[in-house]
Amino acid sequence: MGWKAFSLALRLLSPVHIGAGAEGNLQRTRPYVTGKALWGALTARLARDCPDLRGDYAEAGRRVHAELALSYLYPTGGEEKPLWPWGQTADAFRWRFLGSVASTAIDPSAGGAHEGSLHEIEHISPVTRDAQPVILRGYIFCAEGSQLPWPEVLPRLQLGGERGYGWGRVEVERLEEVGSERVLFGMYDADPGSWPPVVTARGRGDGEAWLLAHALAVDVEDPGGPRRACSGLSGPVEPLVGRETGAAGAFGARLSPVRVAWVPGTPVSGGTRFRIGPYGLWEGV
Repeated sequence: MGWKAFSLALRLLSPVHIGAGAEGNLQRTRPYVTGKALWGALTARLARDCPDLRGDYAEAGRRVHAELALSYLYPTGGEEKPLWPWGQTADAFRWRFLGSVASTAIDPSAGGAHEGSLHEIEHISPVTRDAQPVILRGYIFCAEGSQLPWPEVLPRLQLGGERGYGWGRVEVERLEEVGSERVLFGMYDADPGSWPPVVTARGRGDGEAWLLAHALAVDVEDPGGPRRACSGLSGPVEPLVGRETGAAGAFGARLSPVRVAWVPGTPVSGGTRFRIGPYGLWEGV
């Protein structure tokens, strides 16, 4: 099965928070939008808006997995290529792109805040500190024959957490079909006949390549079959775990399986191949 690849640019209209754990009372954000966060936003919007799905979130999620392969989205301030973690130091990036909001829960009976409820939520800001609009850039691969109307729902996506406060809203800056060469910001070539897509890091003569998503560091057994760890990498790894919603009214009641993965930004040698799996995680071929 083949596919079509699309370059995607979404302009942030409000802050976006992609949870990365807590430090004290600070809820940290990742400096990018994960494939799982994009999958969740697409699933929710398609389930609500697509007549064929009729509010069936489980079926919508299954079809997104089956018919789309997602990249992570990286913030830029007018640049065509992301700056994190390759074009700026971490401190310079955080100063330019990240902000935070402090809040607390109010106890009406006491006329003040609930004890211990003060917290701060870090976010990717919709405007940089040098007054540039923030654009999230990435890629979506769509399987041949897919009938999902995903381009139609992009303007109504809400990404990440705190959506009840209006966070995570976007508008489409650009969506255009691209070829199979020099995809993923020019760092990779893609096999046009593979599904899910297989991408190959370009050689050093064309510039350095890095992981643009988390990549499995340990083999895993999924209900859909075994998924291979990526070989030839070295660097920091981290566990990936989150909460998933199953039955109605059980929001976040189920823990997702733990995955151990190399982190985005890990250097990659030319010729290394990866398959883009569920939630945008990369796996071995």
